[in-house]
Amino acid sequence: MPSTDIPVVFVHGLWLHATSWQAWADKFAAQGYDPVLPGWPNEPATVAEARAKPEAVAGIGIDDVTAHYATIIGALPVKPVVIGHSFGGLIAQKLLDQGHARAAVAIDPAQIKGVLALPLAQLRSGSPVLGNPGNRKRSVSLTQAQFRYGFGNALPEAESNELYDLWTIPSPGRPLFEAAFANFSRNSPAKVDTAKADRGPLLFISGTADHTVPDVVTRSAFKLYAKSAAVTELKQFEGRGHSLALDHGWEEVADAALTWLQEKGVKAAE
Repeated sequence: MPSTDIPVVFVHGLWLHATSWQAWADKFAAQGYDPVLPGWPNEPATVAEARAKPEAVAGIGIDDVTAHYATIIGALPVKPVVIGHSFGGLIAQKLLDQGHARAAVAIDPAQIKGVLALPLAQLRSGSPVLGNPGNRKRSVSLTQAQFRYGFGNALPEAESNELYDLWTIPSPGRPLFEAAFANFSRNSPAKVDTAKADRGPLLFISGTADHTVPDVVTRSAFKLYAKSAAVTELKQFEGRGHSLALDHGWEEVADAALTWLQEKGVKAAE
């Protein structure tokens, strides 16, 4: 008989490969869920291949990524949970809004349209892309130092460098431009219907030391959902940076997501 386990689709953000979710996938599988780890459109299967073919993802935008995951979800036997980090957290919100997910977890999510907070740390983290308008059509890689500031600032330098070596890949610059200018575009790809009442539950997770998506940005997004009657909750992790989904403390974050899903009745098959 076909599996009745609830699928969990993991969506990574910029500069990380899909395989960076493997520890989460193993943990969720052990709890009876059916993990799915697709990459972004045109993303090569391994970190090494992605680094060797940076042009493969050039020019890909938010709508392209959302449609890609919606197609993958359409082939699943039942509607999944979607868990996303960074831009994956924005995509998770869009998929939930569009009815493709039964629940979603957005971890340090890139800002949706309507978020006005723009901390200096976020500007510095985005500057390797936003500093050159030509990057909208290109793929961009981070240096080890840029990764340290944007992702690993709350970690020992050695651990930040290890994560950089393990998981970083070139990523398209276009999503950053789309999010950065979302409030100036009526039909921005970063727009989400935050007032929608007939959607599944949504959990925001924020690291309070995050430079790439500072806590104030996540809290601002959370507040935009105040008019919705649907479940929307926020959990903060003190002193954690943008690497919180893959650094030495990842399991605490994964456990929080699992506990929340079970509390909301989104449980794996008995």
